[in-house]
Order: sequence, then C-alpha cells, then structure tokens
Amino acid sequence: MIRNKKVVVVLPAYNAEKTLKRTYQEIPFDIVDEVILVDDKSYDKTVQAAKELGIKHIILHNENRGYGANQKTCYKEALKLGADIIVMLHPDYQYNPKLIPSMVSLIANGLYPVVLGSRILGKGALKGGMPVYKYISNRVLTFIQNILLGAKLSEYHTGFRAYRSDVLCKINYENNSDDFIFDNQVLAQIHYANFEIAEITCPTKYASDSSSINLKRSVKYGFGVLITSLKYFLHKRTFLKFNLFKTEFLY
Repeated sequence: MIRNKKVVVVLPAYNAEKTLKRTYQEIPFDIVDEVILVDDKSYDKTVQAAKELGIKHIILHNENRGYGANQKTCYKEALKLGADIIVMLHPDYQYNPKLIPSMVSLIANGLYPVVLGSRILGKGALKGGMPVYKYISNRVLTFIQNILLGAKLSEYHTGFRAYRSDVLCKINYENNSDDFIFDNQVLAQIHYANFEIAEITCPTKYASDSSSINLKRSVKYGFGVLITSLKYFLHKRTFLKFNLFKTEFLY
C-alpha cells in the first residue's frame, strides 16, 4: 500500500512467456499489493511462466478476445479485489516497472487521478529502439488528437498507465472496442469526464521478443484513433451523440 491505498497491477498478457519474468521481477512489491495476469488465449507458455513466478491471480480467456477485452477483464477483477489504484503494465518489458512508485504516488497524494508513462517525453523513444515509422505516426496522431480533444498530452498510445479506481468506475469502458483502439477510447472518455491526466517520462525498450502489431493493424489502429477523436469533437459540441461518452458509475 501507499498512503493506505491498495495498489493492484494488472498485466494484459498475450504470448508474453519470454518477457514476463523480467517484467514481474521489477515490480516494486513494497507498495504493490496484488498482481493480476489475464491471459488472452496465448499459444506459448505464458500461463505456465506466471504460475512459476507465483502470481496468484491468473485469469484465462477461453478464446482470443482481443487486447481491449483483456483490459476489461483486468479492470473488473482489480475492482473486485478492492483496488484503490490500478496500474496497467504491458508484460512485454517495453516499459520500466520501476516507475510504478512515482506514478502511484501522484495519485495516492491526491495530485492527479490518472498518470501515463510517456515514451515521447524526453528522448527515450527512438533511443530505446522505437521504429522510426511508429515514432512519426505517434507524433502525427497525437498532434491531431490534441487539437480535436483540446488536450496537451505528449502521447496517447502508451501501454503503461495508473488510474484511481473511481475513474474506471465512472467511464463506460465496457462499451469500448475489444481491439487495440480501446486504450485511446479510454483516454478520450477520461478527458470528457474532466479527470486530469499527468505524464512522466518513461524509458522504452524495444526488443525482438517485445510485442508489436503489424503494418496492416497499425493502419487500422491509426484510423480508429482519428475516428475516436472526431467522435469526441462532435459529441462535445453536441453535433452528434455517442454512447462512448456516456458517464455513469458502473461499480
């Protein structure tokens, strides 16, 4: 715990056998109370690796539902455990778990309800091996999103996030996509609900065994990002209304 706040780390896993151990061993268990791993029907030995590490909360999807669906399960289980602060961390070792204390302290001390680990702040993205085309597309999409959402984030595409539990209770994330666009939809919903978002610099590690999506899915994701931002813009100005931005306490 930190300031009597229960901290739960969720790991949305898919074929993370090779990187799970390195990720898990760097989680700061002096403040992290529970770890939940949700396996989205991996075809490698992710689940076996998780059991060998002693992870108590392992949830298995009986079919591959998608990255967004994985997170939906992660958050529901974390809330069931009574989490006050939920940290979503990719188990592919792209993000440094040692930053968890910094992220959750901003929430536990009442400064911000949401904290993102940004690969773009500073100069860590390209230095850490982010492909140039991904860096450029990240910057272009973020620029457009900031205009349409009226925000000033350095990136919307990070897989390292910390949330105060009531944030996830208020936004209607169950209505979101089961695919990769889920992350962007969540940030648009959070911004619409007027929760402030903080960012901290996060060094990035791109390696051959880190997860990545191919070019075709990247293009699909990019269009999904633009559509989500446009929906926000239209909804905010009451031109059209979308269920994506209905705020209600779900738990």
